[in-house]
Order: sequence, then structure tokens, then C-alpha cells
Amino acid sequence: MANKFFVSPSPHVHGPQSTQKIMADVIIALLPAFCVSVAVYGWEVLSLAAVSIASCVLVEYLIQKFLIKGELTVGNLSAVVTGLLLAFNLPAGIPFWIVIIGAFVAIAVGKMTFGGLGKNPFNPALTGRIFLLVAYPAQMTSFPMPHTEGFVDAFSGATPLAAAKAASKTAEGFDYSSVDFLGMFNGAMAGSVGEIATLALLLGFVYLLWQKVITWHIPVSVLGSMAVFAFVVALCRGGSPADLYSFPLFHLLAGGAVLGAVYMATDYSTSPMTPWGMIIFGVGIGVITMCIRLWGSYPEGMSFAIFIMNAAVPLINKYVKPKRFGLKK
Repeated sequence: MANKFFVSPSPHVHGPQSTQKIMADVIIALLPAFCVSVAVYGWEVLSLAAVSIASCVLVEYLIQKFLIKGELTVGNLSAVVTGLLLAFNLPAGIPFWIVIIGAFVAIAVGKMTFGGLGKNPFNPALTGRIFLLVAYPAQMTSFPMPHTEGFVDAFSGATPLAAAKAASKTAEGFDYSSVDFLGMFNGAMAGSVGEIATLALLLGFVYLLWQKVITWHIPVSVLGSMAVFAFVVALCRGGSPADLYSFPLFHLLAGGAVLGAVYMATDYSTSPMTPWGMIIFGVGIGVITMCIRLWGSYPEGMSFAIFIMNAAVPLINKYVKPKRFGLKK
């Protein structure tokens, strides 16, 4: 009689969620920010996203078809999410050949080299973005002026973080209290395609929480640690009372803080498994981000912070474990 019992590793409990459903929810959550980006930068954002997504899907398909020769997984939409997130981390108007290179690095190096979805230690989209930032710094830091009114003239095409970094080296410094925070919240600032629409990104965050795709632990700990760090720095600098709230608020709204905290740091494959591990992970990202922003050479540090903390995830998972069932300690 044939053995009908099969032994397999955990988990053995199945739920209604699937990889395709989770990825579809992430895409839906990103749509509001994508629409704002189109309104701000024009229809070229559509072509940028299309090239990025198509390149990621094609690279993954070709590697699986001709190199790995295993089951094709492009249908689970993970490559689509990687392509969309990569596009969100690029400036509008960047040459398409650079986008294609970034997509190749993201999928071939950041994902498929380690065995595909669920086995990659680093976020694939961030892998592509960091490579492009190092290889093509001029193109990656050239931001066109948005096609809307009401922008702060001092930015003159630079991101708010870049403008603040440049002004901090002068005798006058940068007046954070004069920034149009409402405009930044609504998308009125220069930056990468997906980092300008804070309000739209937060709407997507609420949707992901509602669908239980992610939890609050990583985003709140990232943004919370950034705010506390900025407040302490402003306090130590002896700034005016206005600086005590404008300085932290500026760093929460500027750059890729919300995009990184909600959509990049929460990647299942590259983040810790336990709630306390997620909080430690998020605090580490927030602190490293602020250190790079305030004292590093780059005006933005979110991508590097997530990348560094991705490498620390195995260590966090090793020492931050949930209590075993039936144990008192």
C-alpha cells in the first residue's frame, strides 16, 4: 500500500492570502501616489513606470525560462511591484536605458541571484536604486521642476533635502519654519516620482493596514524614531520653538521617508518576523536615515538605511524570538 502521508516543513496553516493577492493590494495602495505623480510631473511618468515594470517582468521571465528553467513566477505580480517601486525611486525624465539597467540589477542581482521571491536578503527595488545612484549620480539627482504652482522658490529644481543640505553649509542656514509644509504634504515639491505625494502614500498605508497586508510596527517605528531624533537634534542646537516642530516635520515629509517606511521597509522577505523585531528594525532605519541626512554626504539616507538594516534581519530574527507554545519564559 502506497504511503499517503507527506512530511513537509512548516507552516501548515493556510489562509486566504496568496502572493498574487498581496502584490495586487500593494499595487492598489500605490495607485493614489502614482496618480499624483502623473498630475505633478506629466504623462512621462506613465512611460517611466511602463519601461521599469516591463523590464523587470522580462528579466525575471528570461532568467527563469533559460537559466533556472523552473516554474515561471512572473504571474504572481512580484516583478510588477518591484518595477513600480523602482520607478517610484527614480526622477521623472531619467533616460530609459538607465531604467532598464536598474531593472536588470533589481531582478537579476537583487532577487534571482538568491533564488527568487522570499529568498532575497535585500529589497530588489532598493538594490537597483542604490546601484543607479552610485553608477549614475548626475542623472539620479537631476529632478525636473513639477508642473504645478505654489512651489517654494528656494528649491529651484532641487529636492527639499538637497536644498536644506546646501543651505546648512552657509552662514544663514536653512529656515525650516518657512517651508510650505501643506504643499509638501500634497505633493508640491521636487523629488523622485513616488516620494512627493505624502498624503497619497498615507492613504495607501491605511489601505494596506485595512487589508492586513502589513502591520503598523515598521512604518510607525521608522517615522517615530526619525521624528524623535530630529526633535532631540533641534533641542540640542538651541533652535527657536518653531524649529522644535518644523525640523522634525520637515524630515518626515521630505524625501522618501513615507515611501521607504511604508512600502520598502515592510517587504516580507527582508524584514523581521516578530513585532519586537520589526520595531528594532524600524528604529534602526530611522536613526541611520537621520544620521546620513544630517551628517552624511548624501542629502537622503532612507535607501541606505533600509539596505543596511536588511543585512541585520537574520541577527534580529535570531535573538528576538516569540515565546514557544507551552513555555513560561
